[in-house]
Amino acid sequence: MSQAPRLLLVVAHPDDETFGCGSIIALAREQGADVIVCSATRGEAGDAPSWLGEDRSLGEIREAELCAAGELLGVSHFVMLDFADSGMDGLPAAGTLAAAGDDAVIEAVHRVIDEVNPDVVVTLDPDHGDGHRDHVVIGRATTAACAATPDIRLYYYALSRPLLARWFDELATVRPDGGHLDLDRAGLGRPEAEVTTRLDTQALRPLREKAIALHASQVSPYVDMPEDVVAGFLTTDRLVRIQPPWTGGPPERSLF
Repeated sequence: MSQAPRLLLVVAHPDDETFGCGSIIALAREQGADVIVCSATRGEAGDAPSWLGEDRSLGEIREAELCAAGELLGVSHFVMLDFADSGMDGLPAAGTLAAAGDDAVIEAVHRVIDEVNPDVVVTLDPDHGDGHRDHVVIGRATTAACAATPDIRLYYYALSRPLLARWFDELATVRPDGGHLDLDRAGLGRPEAEVTTRLDTQALRPLREKAIALHASQVSPYVDMPEDVVAGFLTTDRLVRIQPPWTGGPPERSLF
């Protein structure tokens, strides 16, 4: 009997795996893949909810949310790296992902790849993502770590540039104090023409929304957004194949 393919998803914070890549996880599991999620941080610099008590730290809560949401989606194993959340602005503190240095992050991701031995790796787009510095760092480090194993198929989770622009426009109305509005938006999101892989995940939307709700400490990016914007994110997943390089042709419809 052949071994099930393995998908390794490498993200920066708890909720990246669900808010961004939840349907990719669920679809891969539905197709018989073994899914492993690696989070570089525990999201310590995220939004602190009003109900946060003294019994558990925000990082502990967010790690638990990651595990609950991931298990619902079909994740078989979780790997937590020991970097701290850098936050979205200001000088990154010692020990944070953005302050760690490229070599340290690459080495940490490379160790995970060696242990997991994945067929496919998906990570956050470091070049045209949403602009969060931790997303950039983990995307670049994962790219460098995968280069040492050319048999791995590496993909970036891609945000549609026109859809992301629409999201920013709506965010200014529904959450005008949102930290993302302070980001330099130049170059954020991928032009649709650069997307190499399109996954139809419409049937998985109800499961995805249940998993999103399990990240109760954080504000979902889809809260109060118009239905067409939410549907744009939750019914089709876009990726860019990095390794082996895309050579053109019709978009892929599966990662396996």
